[in-house]
Amino acid sequence: MIGYVLRRLVQSVIVTVLVSVIVFILLHTLPGGLVRAQLGPRASQLAVHNLAVQEGLTKPLPVQYVIWAWHALQGNLGYSYKMNQTVGSLLGEYVPRTMLLVGAAILLAVAIAVPMGLWQGKRRNKADDHVLTGTMMALYSMPSFFLGVILIVLLNIQFHIFPSNAQNYGTSTSTDIADLVLPVLTLCLGNVTYFSRYMRSATIDNLLEDYVRTAYAKGASPNRVLFRHVLRNSITSTVTMLGLTLPYVISGSLVIEALFDFPGAGLLFWNAAQTRDYPILLGVILVVTLATIVGNFAADLAYAAIDPRVRYT
Repeated sequence: MIGYVLRRLVQSVIVTVLVSVIVFILLHTLPGGLVRAQLGPRASQLAVHNLAVQEGLTKPLPVQYVIWAWHALQGNLGYSYKMNQTVGSLLGEYVPRTMLLVGAAILLAVAIAVPMGLWQGKRRNKADDHVLTGTMMALYSMPSFFLGVILIVLLNIQFHIFPSNAQNYGTSTSTDIADLVLPVLTLCLGNVTYFSRYMRSATIDNLLEDYVRTAYAKGASPNRVLFRHVLRNSITSTVTMLGLTLPYVISGSLVIEALFDFPGAGLLFWNAAQTRDYPILLGVILVVTLATIVGNFAADLAYAAIDPRVRYT
């Protein structure tokens, strides 16, 4: 187990370095350049040259990356010239909100999908199974922004239940939990379709196993077999999907935050992309990469904890 953890840590460092290198190169080769993004298109060549020298942008690209990486290891991710704040302080303000949004959406999706998939597996090919499967397929086919628009029309415009704008959430003027409902629900429903289908399939497979027939032969009740044995062996597929879908959930939160004007890392990234605030773009991508790696690693450990047969060597 210790050897596995050490290998995963080494792999995580390599992946993080590769992602940072690729993004660093891409951002520095975009049309216009970093200096033009700060000074604007009308700046003189002399002003552009002076700022490039001042910020070390005339040095070879590998040297620039090493300098940036060394500062990043010390917690200095640069300065946002559009928002007049350090990137570290902006990430410290916005990233926790995105983690709250993503975490709440995933927990709610699992809480809905696991019992739903278990029920569908037990009731396979029955009318209620077909209805739930059709509903999940309809949700699966909808882009997240379209699903969000539907929820806004129904729960905000038609029935005035929840607000559609969460811009002030987490600020000194508003901490209303109702601001989170529509963003969380939009992000949650898309993931319920993934988790419930895998849970249904795993439940059906386990109900056909020999240990289930043995449990019935020993006089165990259907509910005991379902919840004591089948549930534990079936939920491992959902845990696996948690690790695999985490990058998509985090990237999907960018669209959701932009749609609901939710002040998280996704909206910060969106605004930075529009204003060409490259230090923020690089900082957000680095943090999202680290969060994805940590989430996948946690899912692997949880998989081993749920299923005693799994051993990492």
